[in-house]
Amino acid sequence: MPKLKKKALFNWSSGKDSALTLHKIQQENEYEIVTLLTSVNSQFQRISMHGVRIELLEKQAESIGLPLTKMMIPEMPTMEIYDEVMKNTLLAFQEKGVEYSIFGDIFLEDLRKYREDKLALANFKGVFPLWKKDTKALIHEFLELGFKTIIVCVNEKYLGKEFVGRIIDANFINDLPDNVDPCGENGEFHTFTFDGPIFTKPIAFEIGEIVYRKYEPTKSSNSDVCKTDDSPNQYGFWYCDLL
Repeated sequence: MPKLKKKALFNWSSGKDSALTLHKIQQENEYEIVTLLTSVNSQFQRISMHGVRIELLEKQAESIGLPLTKMMIPEMPTMEIYDEVMKNTLLAFQEKGVEYSIFGDIFLEDLRKYREDKLALANFKGVFPLWKKDTKALIHEFLELGFKTIIVCVNEKYLGKEFVGRIIDANFINDLPDNVDPCGENGEFHTFTFDGPIFTKPIAFEIGEIVYRKYEPTKSSNSDVCKTDDSPNQYGFWYCDLL
């Protein structure tokens, strides 16, 4: 008898770490991905934090060939609201026999603990294929596999406006300051992946307006709500709108 695959949700951000993680999961053939799960800002109809339009997210899912579940979140949600929406989402899939949730996290210990604690409340187990991998090696592996990704958001604390809208390549990696992780694991930048081995066809888009937004500091261990230090100052982000 063939071994049954484990049913899993895949937490899809639209960016490079998600894309590389999904590729590895597909190669290992151990899990049945029942859906891509993406947090969407209900007010702006864009992917939380990444700012990518929902239409491009849907094109990604279509090209990947997997169902898409959009978890609708209000603008700058409280942790209580986010946790409640996530719990209800997990419980709905639990009824369908899903027991695993896959993430592209790499080394943030507090974030992993947060995820695992919340998953446990719905009897889910977390899966982290990239965990503790060297980020410099990961970004080079990503490019060698033929993935293509564009910077859609940068945190001004780490990077300037000139980085947003750039395609990640060897020059981009070389231009990163020493204090910026090459995978942006600390929230330095976010990406939109538009081509690579997980896609049946590239995602077509045009580069639109570059805009600047500031947010009030929010202490959180949730990747969809920006993490900050104890400084009372506001922080800002540069976004590249993709059309």
